[in-house]
Amino acid sequence: MRTQASDALTEVILAIFRTNGFLLSAGDALVAPLGLTSARWQVLGAVAMSDKPLSAPQIAAVMGTTRQGSQKQINLLVEEGLLEAQINPTHKRSPLFVLTKRGRSTYADLERTQARWAKQLAKGLSIEDLAATTRVLKLVCERLESSSNPSTRP
Repeated sequence: MRTQASDALTEVILAIFRTNGFLLSAGDALVAPLGLTSARWQVLGAVAMSDKPLSAPQIAAVMGTTRQGSQKQINLLVEEGLLEAQINPTHKRSPLFVLTKRGRSTYADLERTQARWAKQLAKGLSIEDLAATTRVLKLVCERLESSSNPSTRP
C-alpha cells in the first residue's frame, strides 16, 4: 500500500538514479586528465581513506559493489602502478591492497581536483540541507544493508 512517505522516497530514489548517472559522467570527465575513471576513483578512495590495507571484498563492501566489479578495477589499478598487493596473513588467497607512492600522489591530485569541483557544486546549497540529505541517505543505506531481500526491506 502506497503512503505519502513511500511516494516521497520513490521520488528520492529516482533522483538518486539520475544523479548517479550525472555523477559518473562528470566524475569520468573530472578524473580523465589523471588517467582514471569514476570506478577507479572509487576504489582508490576506498583504499586511501582506510586506516588499514583492504582486501577486494572489503573494498567492494566500502563501495557498495560486488567483489567481482571491484576486482576488475583493482587489477587495472595494480597494472597501472597505483595499487599494490600485500600478503594477507589471515587469508592467503585474498591479498590486501595499499596505495603505491604513485597511487598516493595521484590520489592527492585527485583530492585537489575534487575539492575545486565540490566547491563549485556546493554554491548556493546550505550546510543544513546538505547535512539533512546526508543523514537521510545514510539511513536509507543502512536500511537497505540490513536486509538482503528487497521485498522485506522497509
